[in-house]
Amino acid sequence: MELPLNAHTIFSSASRQYQKGQYTEALDSLNQLLDLTRDAKTYALLAKVLLKLGFRSDAAQAYQLAGEEGGLRSEHFLAEAMKLHFACGNDDQALSLGRPLLEQAKTDPELAYIIVTLFLKRDQADILGPFKSTLSASARQEHQVLAAKLLTSDVGNNEDREIVTNLFRRTPSNPVLLSAYLVFMQEVNNFNEIENYAQALERVIQSNNSKFLRAETPFYNIHWCRDEKLNRLAAALDQPFPPGLPKERRSMPHSWGKKIRIGYLSNDFWGLHATMKLLRAVLTAHDPEKFEIVLFCYTPEKYLKVVGEGRESWGRIVRVEHLSDEHAAQVIRDEKIDILVDLKGHTMNSRVSILNHKVAPVQVAWLGFPGTTVNTDLDYIIGDHYVLPDGSEEHYHERFCRLPETYQPNDPAGRPLPATTSRAEIGLPEDAFVYASFNANRKITVETMKAWAEILRRTPDSVLWLMCPKPEAQAHILRRFQSYGITTKRIIFCAKVDYEKHLARIPAADLGLDTFPCNGHTTTSEQLWMGLPVLTPKGTHFASRVSESLLHAIGVPELVTADIEDYIEQAVALYENRDKVAKYRERLTDNRMLKPLFDSERFCRHLEQAYEMMAERARDGLEPALIDVPALPARTGTFAQ
Repeated sequence: MELPLNAHTIFSSASRQYQKGQYTEALDSLNQLLDLTRDAKTYALLAKVLLKLGFRSDAAQAYQLAGEEGGLRSEHFLAEAMKLHFACGNDDQALSLGRPLLEQAKTDPELAYIIVTLFLKRDQADILGPFKSTLSASARQEHQVLAAKLLTSDVGNNEDREIVTNLFRRTPSNPVLLSAYLVFMQEVNNFNEIENYAQALERVIQSNNSKFLRAETPFYNIHWCRDEKLNRLAAALDQPFPPGLPKERRSMPHSWGKKIRIGYLSNDFWGLHATMKLLRAVLTAHDPEKFEIVLFCYTPEKYLKVVGEGRESWGRIVRVEHLSDEHAAQVIRDEKIDILVDLKGHTMNSRVSILNHKVAPVQVAWLGFPGTTVNTDLDYIIGDHYVLPDGSEEHYHERFCRLPETYQPNDPAGRPLPATTSRAEIGLPEDAFVYASFNANRKITVETMKAWAEILRRTPDSVLWLMCPKPEAQAHILRRFQSYGITTKRIIFCAKVDYEKHLARIPAADLGLDTFPCNGHTTTSEQLWMGLPVLTPKGTHFASRVSESLLHAIGVPELVTADIEDYIEQAVALYENRDKVAKYRERLTDNRMLKPLFDSERFCRHLEQAYEMMAERARDGLEPALIDVPALPARTGTFAQ
């Protein structure tokens, strides 16, 4: 719109005054001009003048008015308004401008920083993915840090890996980025990169660098770090709740009923998940005369559509997936739960933070995470004498509750026992000795690779059968074996298949080789169920002691070796004595329905006794303390499925 002559004159005068630094005079001129016209040009000059006078909040409003007038520069004016509102702490006003500027923010790191910060404050991270690359490409450190916060929990995300790699290459001395980078490298078995930074990692650990320990996720820490002291420190430096919270929670009024009300908290309540393959039979075996079972479920809807056993048989289900932590905690309190058992710990998509809201008089960690659940108000961790041995107590903030035989439940009724698949059907050589590992490829460490290479070097008529579906990881594994002098034809990869097909192929191997320092957990019990002996070295933290627990519970403790050197020697010795392998297989078959590992009813009675002992202490006003559950008398015969 063309200004009247006097308006033109006033605008020109105000502009000259601004350029000469006569900001008060310019403001007076613009106030006169606003009585005549209110266009974008006028509001924009007003914003500049107000800024010079120190009125940033008013300048933000002026820029916003300029942008709302439309025109070619409207987005620029709105962006300036947003930046000023944000700088002034006017989050609501800044956020109101955010959505129209989302596209512009994809190329403007300063704008992206503001939008991401504002939306993260409101727990609205779902629309922020497109800004990761913009922020990571910025030279400003605060932008790079925010980009790292937008990384997903999916370590298979190639965009995230590229961002972490770029950030790390730019700042290789940053321990936070070192930790994240090594996680991505382990996920694809890039052993060269892992070794390149092994010394740097060791220096960081020895220096007790707080930034590194704060950056380490507990889940990935236990995969490479066998030191329980460091496992406890990973991500635990910031106190997540007041020190007095556990005592305050335990002293809250609570009505105890005739039955003990057990709440299980998880997002794994669907039939095909590994946790439910273990836990399902225990849930259905709980004594309804003594226990009331409630499942506090935040399982994604997509998994609830998977065909499987009806969930109603596992317990009464209360959905909390769309509730805030505070609201979910109130829902659990309203159910008057006596003992709340978290089944996730520090694993993907966990809601363990719900337990920091004074939910139940007794709060327990079990099954999902093999270690102490830092930053969480917990009374007990359920384990056994193998995974939680005497001497480990100082590395856990929870009190030990040790079951007498094994901490891992199993479901013999729900786990199929299919006819075995022939070697010819799955591409294995008929006459070779087949070593096998079906553990997640991230668990294959450099140390494990060296041990396997030595075993293969000393057993010429053998192959190693690995479940590794990722081509990039396969390539790194093959290159590493070649560097050790092992030909690639001796390494055979298999893909993931349906559960029953996987079980059916397991007996085609001769001997399972466990990974370390993080063992197979569900995968080990699957192999033992199908009669495959599994060799494991004695561990030094929970995650490296799991297979030891399972091998004792199935009656083959000899397969737990003294150390890695003994692990190699025993693997070679069994190659040379195949009759002994056959006897182990026969013993596993005989023990399947006799020993405690797969005796779900016996396991449930031990677990219930643990709950009763916890509840008794809580009712009596006693602090949590070590609980060792006594074993029931040994069975004299097989148990029924």
